[in-house]
Amino acid sequence: MSYFNTVSKIQYEGKDSKNPLAFKHYNQSEIVLGKTQEEHLRFAVAYWHTLTGGGSDPFGADTAIRPWTNYTGLDLAKVRVEAAFEFFEKIGAPYFCFHDRDIAPEGDSLKETNHNLDVIVASIQEHMKASGVKLLWNTANMFTSPRFVHGAATTSNADVYAYAAAQVKKGLETAVELGAENYVFWGGREGYESLLNTDMELELDNLARFYHMAVAYAKEIGFTGQFLIEPKPKEPTKHQYDFDAATTIAFLQKYGLQDHFKLNLEANHATLAGHTFEHELRVARLHGMLGSIDANQGDLLVGWDTDEFPTDLYAVTLAMYEILSNGGLGSGGVNFDAKVRRSSFEPEDLFHAHIAGMDAFAKGLKVAAKLMEDRFFEKITDERYSSFKSGIGLDIVSGKTDFRQLEQYALGNQTIGSKSGRLERIKAELNEYIFSV
Repeated sequence: MSYFNTVSKIQYEGKDSKNPLAFKHYNQSEIVLGKTQEEHLRFAVAYWHTLTGGGSDPFGADTAIRPWTNYTGLDLAKVRVEAAFEFFEKIGAPYFCFHDRDIAPEGDSLKETNHNLDVIVASIQEHMKASGVKLLWNTANMFTSPRFVHGAATTSNADVYAYAAAQVKKGLETAVELGAENYVFWGGREGYESLLNTDMELELDNLARFYHMAVAYAKEIGFTGQFLIEPKPKEPTKHQYDFDAATTIAFLQKYGLQDHFKLNLEANHATLAGHTFEHELRVARLHGMLGSIDANQGDLLVGWDTDEFPTDLYAVTLAMYEILSNGGLGSGGVNFDAKVRRSSFEPEDLFHAHIAGMDAFAKGLKVAAKLMEDRFFEKITDERYSSFKSGIGLDIVSGKTDFRQLEQYALGNQTIGSKSGRLERIKAELNEYIFSV
């Protein structure tokens, strides 16, 4: 059975194509800086938005029209697997990602829930073998159920903590079974609403204990993928413990976890934290902690996580510059944690959305590669910081001076000259790269 019978496999037709169901910039076999676009970008489809999302928002019910909505329970989960792999193959995505509760429904007990998961994982495994599509990462949904009202690994209820551990244990076993290249920890409700009733120290210590146990169990069962943490501020709790890249890195360093984890960074989460996406990527990169990304964008006029498909070429180009500067994403990839708008409710809209995102990142990749080849930003920063390349500046960065020597230098230096940062000119030239590549 075909669930998307109006759409054939999406092909690359070039930038002059007027076909809305064709790639204009994403050519998976095109070589950029010695690797194919497919190897650079490692695109993944988010199961939750693409297969289970219905288009609801805080003020309205589902609007999405999907060929599988007349099924329920495990039957619905099985049909979604069939539809998922048809979509993955037609859009040409080499990877996918999921939460455990995306692919299989909860039962009346943990035992029944795990059985449901086993049934669907077996089906997914068969489809993966037949299609060659791989699992970029999986994770545990520890935020939807009411049991997680006070958090999971940071809960005030030890019984819930134990349930969360059992859920992640099963998730790691699933990761091994399906050959996941990464495993993601997304806190969801790992935070607090008020300090008036919160033991922050205990919650943070318990969270670290949880991660250490996960590391130990992964080693025990032979999971060799990369552990990732996805920072997110606000939403749903007022304060999330993994607020942004810097906060998360500090947590990992404090608890001796920095060698076991990297970060899965999302553009819309950066917006909610008051940062640009390139800022979050730069912070992670400089600490050697950039592992993977969730590709989307937020609406700057709306105060929640809107998860729009990424089409801002300026932002995507700067993101790809950071990724290329990082030497790529290793075992990570570009996961479209993005959803079609509530008013885009037809099945074909899923293809239009992913084409837009994949073309945007392909364009951003090519522009970023040209910027690197021309050393565009490096020339700018080399000139701006040239005073640290010789004289007193070189002494500073070489550690050959102290406050007394610097004071003597300052007393004898009668004039301090500054140069313009020329930001407007830089942005204009950056625009020209985007226009011309």
